[in-house]
Amino acid sequence: MAKVVTLGEIMLRLSPEANDRFVQTDTFRIIPGGGEANVAVSLANYGHDAYFVTKLPKHEIGQIAVNALRRYGVHTDYIVRGGKRVGLYYAETGASMRPSKVIYDRADSAIAEADPSDFDFDTIMEGAKWFHWTGITPAISDKAAKLTLLACEAAKRHGVTVSVDLNFRKKLWTSEKAISIMRPLMKYVDVCIGNEEDAQLCLGFKPDADVEAGKTDAKGYYHIFEGMMKQFGFKYVVSTLRESISASHNGWKALIYDGKEFYESKHYDIMPIIDRVGGGDSFAGGLIHGLLTKPDQREALEFAVAASALKHTIPGDFNLVNAEEVESLANGNASGRVQR
Repeated sequence: MAKVVTLGEIMLRLSPEANDRFVQTDTFRIIPGGGEANVAVSLANYGHDAYFVTKLPKHEIGQIAVNALRRYGVHTDYIVRGGKRVGLYYAETGASMRPSKVIYDRADSAIAEADPSDFDFDTIMEGAKWFHWTGITPAISDKAAKLTLLACEAAKRHGVTVSVDLNFRKKLWTSEKAISIMRPLMKYVDVCIGNEEDAQLCLGFKPDADVEAGKTDAKGYYHIFEGMMKQFGFKYVVSTLRESISASHNGWKALIYDGKEFYESKHYDIMPIIDRVGGGDSFAGGLIHGLLTKPDQREALEFAVAASALKHTIPGDFNLVNAEEVESLANGNASGRVQR
C-alpha cells in the first residue's frame, strides 16, 4: 500500500452524552479528531502507511491526541512536540429538527503557532504517493497557511499527488480571506473535493443547486465542475451531495468529473444518524484509497460514498471500518444483518 501524508490540526472534541444539550450536561466525553487526522485514520484502516503531520504540546493532553492516532495505526513520526495547547471544540449532537452545534476553543493552538523550521517537508514527502490537506488548516492562522504552502511545494517537488477538501468554516475566516488564500494554492492540487458551499466561499464558484431545500440534482454541478477544471487544471473535481432532511436523517451521494465524463454515485438514505462529524473526512479517505487502488473513477467514488455512509453510524470523529466492510456496502449489502 501507499505512503500517504496529511497535514493539519488534531483537536479534542468535548461532547455531552447522547443528545444532551451543553447546558444540561455534567460530563463531557473526550473524542480526538480533526479533518486531516480523520483521513489518516481511514487510510490506515485500509492498509496504507498513513502519516499525520502536526505540532502538539509535550504535556499529557497532547499525548492523548498522539495516542489516539497510534491506536489506529497512523504513523506519528512527523509530529513535532511543543507549543502550549491542544485545540478544543465542543459538539452538541442534534436530533430531528434540532441541529447539531459546534463551539470552537482552538485559538493559539500548537499547530497554529508552528514555524516552518519545525518541519522538513522534503523529508516528509520522500517516498509518498499522496498528500492531503483541507481548507481548515490555512484558516487556522497565517502561520498555518504558510505551512500548507510549503507542504504543497514540497509535494510537487517529489511528484506527490495532492488533494484538498475545501472545507470552508465561517467561524474561522471570511469568504474574502478564504478566496485570497485558497485560490493561489489550487495550482498545486490534483484532486479537489468540496460541496456547493465550499466551491462558492473558497473559490468563488456557485453551482445551480440548493442542498438546503433538498435539490441536489447532479446536473446542477456540471457547469461549475467544468469551470473549475478549466481554471485550475485539476485531474478530478469531486463533490458530496448531502440532503439535510433533519439532524437524524440525511440523503447522501456524490459526483466526480475527470475532465471527460461525469459519474454520479448511488444514493444512500441514512437514518438514524449516530454521528455525522467526520462524514466528509471519511469520504475523502475513501476517495483517496479508491483513486489509489481502483481501476476507474466510478469504483473509486462508490467506495468513498459507501465509506462515508458507514461513518454516519459510528460515534466519534474517526471512521473505524475496514476496506472489506466498505466493499460489502458498495456492492449492495445494506441489510445490517448480524455477521456470525
